[in-house]
Amino acid sequence: MAQNGPEFYDNDAVFTTYIARREKRDDSPNDTLEKPILDDLVGDLTGLNILDLGCGNAQFGREALQRGCRSYLGIDGSHNMIILAQETLAGTSGEVEKATIEAWSYPAHQFDLVISCLALHYVEDIRPVFTNVLQALVDKGRFIFSVEHPVITSCDRAWQMGGLRQHWIVDDYFETGPRLTHWMGGDVIKYHRTVEDYFMALRQAGFRVDEVRESKPRPALFTDESTYARRKRIPLMLFFSAYRPAAS
Repeated sequence: MAQNGPEFYDNDAVFTTYIARREKRDDSPNDTLEKPILDDLVGDLTGLNILDLGCGNAQFGREALQRGCRSYLGIDGSHNMIILAQETLAGTSGEVEKATIEAWSYPAHQFDLVISCLALHYVEDIRPVFTNVLQALVDKGRFIFSVEHPVITSCDRAWQMGGLRQHWIVDDYFETGPRLTHWMGGDVIKYHRTVEDYFMALRQAGFRVDEVRESKPRPALFTDESTYARRKRIPLMLFFSAYRPAAS
């Protein structure tokens, strides 16, 4: 049976595979593709109050605290991820709460930065989430997030039919909605949206979008040339940076 995001990571077999991939994988996409761009987008974190939606292991939070942020709060709907996040933040002032991105009670005007790393593609309707994030930010507060790139979420028919995972087909791109994906030994539901969908949802919520980025690989970050060559073929991730306009 297909599971939603939090349920998927509370599947012990899936979670064990996840941990193994994060800890032992050389040239992992998270380290070589996602983190460098997120670091570029978030910039100086000194003195910021940060909310992390779908915080996972909360590694971003630990690093943000080391870089001088004032406070860090991570939200995740997975029990396994909350335990892992608590371990990551042990000995710091960082906090985590178990709640889904959709159901958490967003306080008004509390955060300078809201970040979400590869979590929003598990959310069925991002529009109310974006509205809640806007409410939670101070004026000129920033919202920065990454998702699986829509050219990937559109269709995984090639490798589901026995092809290699890097044999991608872009199809049904404008047929947005749920996609059932077999991944890390389990079945999970992700939600496909176009680049335009993300952009317009931000604008309609009241955000100003200032940057859109894709996971273009940087050769200096790779130890294996063949992995670098493969990562140049297709963007794995899409990034947005937006901010709440100051009240007039």
